[in-house]
Amino acid sequence: MTPPAAATSNQPAAVLAQAARRRTFAVISHPDAGKSTLTEALALHAHAITAAGATHGKAGRKATVSDWMEMEQARGISISSTALQFEYEDTVFNLVDTPGHADFSEDTYRVLSAVDFAVMLLDGGKGLEPQTLKLFDVCRRSGIPVITLVNKWDRPGLDALELMDQIQTEIDLHPTPLTWPVGIAGDFRGVIDRRDDTCIEYLRTAGGATIAPQAIHTPDEASELFGEVWSAAREEVDLLDASDSTYDPETFLAGTSTPVLFAAAALNFGIGQLLETMLTVAPAPAPRPGADGQLRPVDADFSAFVFKIQAGMNTAHRDHVAFARICSGVFRRGDVLTHAQSGRPFATKYAQSLFGRERETAEIAFPGDVIGLVNASQLAIGDTLFADSPVQFPPIPSFAPEHFAVIRARDTGRYKQFRRGIEQLDREGVVQVLRSNLRGDQAPVLAAVGPMQFEVVVDRLKREFSTEVSLDHLDYQLALQVDRAGADTVNSSAGAEVLERTDGTLLAVFTDRWRMQRIARAHPDLTLESLAAGVV
Repeated sequence: MTPPAAATSNQPAAVLAQAARRRTFAVISHPDAGKSTLTEALALHAHAITAAGATHGKAGRKATVSDWMEMEQARGISISSTALQFEYEDTVFNLVDTPGHADFSEDTYRVLSAVDFAVMLLDGGKGLEPQTLKLFDVCRRSGIPVITLVNKWDRPGLDALELMDQIQTEIDLHPTPLTWPVGIAGDFRGVIDRRDDTCIEYLRTAGGATIAPQAIHTPDEASELFGEVWSAAREEVDLLDASDSTYDPETFLAGTSTPVLFAAAALNFGIGQLLETMLTVAPAPAPRPGADGQLRPVDADFSAFVFKIQAGMNTAHRDHVAFARICSGVFRRGDVLTHAQSGRPFATKYAQSLFGRERETAEIAFPGDVIGLVNASQLAIGDTLFADSPVQFPPIPSFAPEHFAVIRARDTGRYKQFRRGIEQLDREGVVQVLRSNLRGDQAPVLAAVGPMQFEVVVDRLKREFSTEVSLDHLDYQLALQVDRAGADTVNSSAGAEVLERTDGTLLAVFTDRWRMQRIARAHPDLTLESLAAGVV
C-alpha cells in the first residue's frame, strides 16, 4: 500500500499524520468463537477480499485468508499468527491474527506485545471462557484497551444482560454497549445504535459470503416494524442507561471499561459497526517505552521490534519472514538499519507488506504497520531495529513450559535435515528446544506450553524438511530457572534434570511441584526462579 506522495516525508508532522491513520489490533478469543470468520468479515467489509471464506461452517468452508497452514485448513483452527493490512475510510488497519488454540498462547502473547488494542470476541452462546479470561488478563496487565464483540447472535445463546453481568463480575470490566441486539440470541433482527438511538436492520445474503445489506430506521419505524421485539430491546437499553453503562473514552483507554457490540460474523451482521467503532474510538500508535523506560516518540527516528518469525509461508522458497512492528519514524525499503542486539547493520532490500500468506513489496511504512523482513536469519523474536538514534525495546519473555518430549530423526541419514529443521522451529518460537551433554545433540528435548505444539513440529519437519521423527514424552511438568552452581544438585536428584535453552538459560525440570519442593528443602542453598512470571 503506497501512501500519497506528500505523506512520504520524514518530517515529524507527516509521520504523526500517518500514525494517526493507523489502527493496529489483535482479536482474542476462546477456540471456536469465530475469530477467523471475523477476520474474513472485516477484510470483506473493507473490500480487501470479494467473498468471505467461511460460507458453510467448518466442514465445507473454504480456507480463510488468515488460516494458510495445512493443519489450520484441515482442522478449522488457527495455530499460527498472521498479519493482514487493509484500508477502510482512509484508515489503515493492521490486524495481527492470533492462534485460537490455548496450546499456542505463547504466540498470542507475542502478538499482544505488538498491538495498540484488542477485540475480545465472545461466543454469545457460551460467554466468557477460560482462554478468553487468560488473554484478557494479559491485556489488562499490558495496558491494552479492549473492545468486546459478542458473536454468533444469530444462534440460540445467553441473555444479553446476563453476558454484561459476566463481563462485570468475572473480569471486573465495566461493559458500555454501543449497540444492543433487537431480538434474543437466535432471532437476530438488528441492533439499536445507542449513540443516535436509531435501529439498524440486518438482511441476510446467500451463505453470508457477501456484505449483508442494512436498513436504518427511526425508533417509530422500528417499533412498527418489529413490535414487541423492539419494545423488549428498548426496555433493556433503558436499564443500561439507568446503570450508567454509557461509553466513556477515558475509562476505555485506561482499561477499566469496554465498549460492547453485537454481531454474527458468519452472516456479516454487525461488522460495519465494529469497523466504525475501531475507526472512531480505538487508539492510534503512541510512544513506546524502551528497555531503559524512556518513551520513544512516534515521530522519532525509525524503530521497530520483531515479535514473530514464520517459515513456510511461500512453498516455492524455503524462506522465513520476521514480523516487525514499526514503533516510530518512516520505514523505506532499502534503508540500512542497526540491529540493536548485535550492533551490526541490517539491510532491508527484501521487505514486504503482508495479507495472510500473500505478500507484496513494502516500499514505505509508518508507525503501527507490520512489515515482513524476508530471510532475516540474524533476527530473533524480541530484537530491535533502529535508524540513527539508538533504542532497544524490552525483550519478549518466554513462557514456562509444561510439556516435554525427546525428539529423534527416524532415519539417521537425514540428521542434517533434522537439525536444520529443529533450529528453524526453535528460532521461530514454535517450541523451546532444550539440550544437555547427557542426551546429546541428536536427541534434543522439546518444551511446550501445550501438546499440540509437538504436532506442529512433527508435521512441519515432515512437510518442509522431509524428515520423519519419533517423540518420547517425558514425565516432567514443571520448569524453573536455575544457576550453574545449582545444576549439579538438580541433576543428582531423582525426578529432576537440568537442560539448557538455546538462549543459554538453564531450566531445572521436575516431575511435579512436590518433587521440586522436596529437593529445595534438602538443599537450602539451591536457587530456583520462576520463568516469565505473570504471563498466561
